[in-house]
Amino acid sequence: MLDTVLLAVGPGDGDRSDRLAETVIEVAKPADATVVLAHVFTSSEYDDVLDRLEFDPDVDEIDPDAVAARHATIHDLEGVLDEHDVDYAIRGAVGEHGPTIVDLAASVGADRVVVGGRRRSPTGKAVFGSTAQEVLLSAPCPVTFVRHDDAA
Repeated sequence: MLDTVLLAVGPGDGDRSDRLAETVIEVAKPADATVVLAHVFTSSEYDDVLDRLEFDPDVDEIDPDAVAARHATIHDLEGVLDEHDVDYAIRGAVGEHGPTIVDLAASVGADRVVVGGRRRSPTGKAVFGSTAQEVLLSAPCPVTFVRHDDAA
């Protein structure tokens, strides 16, 4: 049974949001599953976003879910899910991308995780790490990887 699909998006996913949306709709809509749109920020990314969105930490109560909801990629995905009448929720989190996505998948009880990425050489993965690889190896449920072809 497929009840919850976690779609993890990050700072580099704006250019692949259409492919991510197509994939999550193919998986979630037939099962009438809820999609959790999750945006994970590293600490420095989160601080940058708070500055850019002009949050005042002394005045504003800052919730990562609210910050994620204001992200352009999340807005784009919301529009597509609304068009296809797919239920969704938005979650934001602060931490290292891979482990935090895995933690979110567990906390929302995800039955499937959808994550995007690009083709990398083995050396590139070793030197820079791979969020998608971390999620593929550590998620508590099956993972669908949506590859972005840099040449496209």
